[in-house]
Amino acid sequence: MEFSHLSVLLNETVGALDFDRDGVYVDLTAGGGGHSALIASKMSENSRLFCFDKDEEAVKVCESRFANDKRIKVIRSDFKDAAASLREQGIEGVDGAIADLGVSSYQLDNASRGFSYMHDAPLDMRMDKSAPLTARDVVNGYSETALADILFNYGEERYSRRIAAAICERRKTKPIETTFELVEIIKNAMPKAALSEKQHPAKRSFQAIRIEVNGELSSLGEGLESVFGLLKKDGVLAVITFHSLEDRAVKRFFADKMKGCTCPKDFPVCVCGKKPEAELITRKPILPSEDEIRINPRARSAKLRAAKKL
Repeated sequence: MEFSHLSVLLNETVGALDFDRDGVYVDLTAGGGGHSALIASKMSENSRLFCFDKDEEAVKVCESRFANDKRIKVIRSDFKDAAASLREQGIEGVDGAIADLGVSSYQLDNASRGFSYMHDAPLDMRMDKSAPLTARDVVNGYSETALADILFNYGEERYSRRIAAAICERRKTKPIETTFELVEIIKNAMPKAALSEKQHPAKRSFQAIRIEVNGELSSLGEGLESVFGLLKKDGVLAVITFHSLEDRAVKRFFADKMKGCTCPKDFPVCVCGKKPEAELITRKPILPSEDEIRINPRARSAKLRAAKKL
């Protein structure tokens, strides 16, 4: 299957960066390279762009796509390890960084990857196919309590305990192997009223298991902190999220960087010395236009937040 992905909020994300000078730019989640290609078209001949992705197939696509552009280096690495990888390349300062936290259309539509509840496939869900933990391991190996917690905390699934109990009951007979087996269990565990909702009944559970398999929220916190530390003064970090957990994490991260003095209000003078480290470029998150949603319905839940380092 050909690697394809429509870049979400493409112009808005790249437009948040400053290309007025020679600089170093980073695409932390390059995917098919859509955002990277637009960055490359805007940056100077003496600028550099580093493209990261932990999906081997995405890396191959970007290496082929940018093979003739000496300004661009493609690196297979997890988002959270990007700053360390940049330092290994001798990069100590970055002028702009972007991250698109969504699952690519290729990953969703390629049945063999096991991300989608719309295709029958072995339970996998790994963004990095060399990683040891799979969705099958989670579904068949985690305790009922752990499964319920994951479904509730990462998927905000109202029926997490019922679904976890149903999974554990089914796997007593034989291991749960495929996405459609899991979908069936989820549907049977939910009340009839929930099955008539607009959203697919398995969507929240599949999101939760995918987040657990890939350690997405822990990678997000580590990645944001490390990359922000590499930003130069006036450097920009722009992040696209696709669900409320990610968006809240990014919002909190930027809010924390905007805080100044943390001394108690009754202190006559500041003794902590803490100063704001960032200012928001986007006071409210930027959302996709109706035209973009019409062309790419998967963009509907996207939110872009960006901040500049002080």
